[in-house]
Amino acid sequence: MKKLLLTGIVSAILLNYGCSTVPLSGRNRISFVNESEMQTAAAQSYSTLLKAPETKVLNNADAVRIRNIGQKIAAAVTKYMNANGYASQIEGFKWEFNLIDSKEVNAWCMPGGKVAVYSGILPVTKDDAGLATVMGHEIAHAVAHHSSERASKAAVAQGLGGLLGAATGGQSAATQGVINQVYGIGAQGFYLLPNSRTQELEADHLGLIFMSMAGYNPNNAVGFWQRMAAQGQAGQKPSEFLSTHPSDATRIAQIQKDLPEAQRYFNSPTGKPVN
Repeated sequence: MKKLLLTGIVSAILLNYGCSTVPLSGRNRISFVNESEMQTAAAQSYSTLLKAPETKVLNNADAVRIRNIGQKIAAAVTKYMNANGYASQIEGFKWEFNLIDSKEVNAWCMPGGKVAVYSGILPVTKDDAGLATVMGHEIAHAVAHHSSERASKAAVAQGLGGLLGAATGGQSAATQGVINQVYGIGAQGFYLLPNSRTQELEADHLGLIFMSMAGYNPNNAVGFWQRMAAQGQAGQKPSEFLSTHPSDATRIAQIQKDLPEAQRYFNSPTGKPVN
């Protein structure tokens, strides 16, 4: 049984480092979930949401702005991916950009380029550059296939949990309970959550470059994330270790480090950095 457990752990490690590469960052990612199926499911969910009686899709001046900004960023993404050998990673993307009436301070992008911005975030974005910051970030999640990676990571963690349960089957119920509890904390704290935090910083990095290529000054990203940080009430956010997102200070510091690179892509006509 110990050999079985070891085989499972080794297999997980191989899966983790034997898969595709994230554009720009160069990070190896695990992703054995079918991306085409993810896009199909996302498109269906997106359509269902937009048609739901409780959803109010706006078609005002802000909605027009969002579509225009989104199309510019999508064009920048396509230019970059084509110029750098990643065209296959956005195959099947059919971009859509909608503004939804909601007090929620949020925006997201599903696999395949289905974007929603909630009206509650507009006071925080303030201007087109702020919108480009948040939309570039969310689009980057889809371009980097973060949803597929999270699903794959969860499957690996679940599989290892099953192997651990089988390996400790001969232990007392109390011992098994302690082991399973420790494994659950370990999987979340050292495997799943750090991966999510890595994805957030990676989306910041890619998003800065995409917004810069689309003609929006990436320096404005710092102000947007500072305003987002101010939305949270002191003491109500989880510690960075137990959060799927990096702390505000960590995020802003990393963005400031990424700005010089992003600025080299400002209005790039080729999808390559401008010297």
